Amino acid sequence: MSNASLSNNIGIWELVEPGVRRKVFEPGRAMMMMEVHFEAGSQSSEHSLPYEQMSYCMKGRFEVVIGGQVHQLSAGKALVIPAGVPHSARALAPGILLDSFTPAR
Repeated sequence: MSNASLSNNIGIWELVEPGVRRKVFEPGRAMMMMEVHFEAGSQSSEHSLPYEQMSYCMKGRFEVVIGGQVHQLSAGKALVIPAGVPHSARALAPGILLDSFTPAR
C-alpha cells in the first residue's frame, strides 16, 4: 500500500488481508503507529518494509517470522523488526498488535 493510500485512511478501519484489519493513527514527523486486529488463524503475508518496526501484542498469541526465524509473541510482549527484513505474522488466537514504524511511512 502506498504512503498516499495510508494518509487517505487515517483513523479508518480497513481490511488488509482475510481476517486482518487495521486502523492507522495520525502520524508524527518521524514515526507512525497502527492497530491491527487478527482473527484466529489469519495471517499477514511475508513482506519487508524500508522502516524499522516494533510490534506490541495487546491481546492474543502470534507466531511471527522475522528473517526466517520464528518468534512467539503474546500479550504484553514486543518484537523489533529491522528495516528491510522479510517478516510475517500468524494469529494463534484472536489478537491485536500495535505496530509502530520509524521513520513515518
